[in-house]
Amino acid sequence: MTVIDIFAWIVLLVLVGTLVAIVAALGMMPGRIARKRGHPWAEAVAVGSWATLVFGFVFWPLVLIWAYVDVPARRETPR
Repeated sequence: MTVIDIFAWIVLLVLVGTLVAIVAALGMMPGRIARKRGHPWAEAVAVGSWATLVFGFVFWPLVLIWAYVDVPARRETPR
């Protein structure tokens, strides 16, 4: 192997490692945000985040928005 081949393999390994780190960070982000904000369904947000990354990235932004949206308090109605 030549020096350029070794350099190409190193670049490939760095790129693959970076891609794995980015996917892991994106998968954990909505769950961490939801837990930090005290979201009532923080675990559902975390599972939804990983599920959308595994099955397609399309709904991941919706899960991120869900992590920021709190459920409004239930109003008491007089009887």
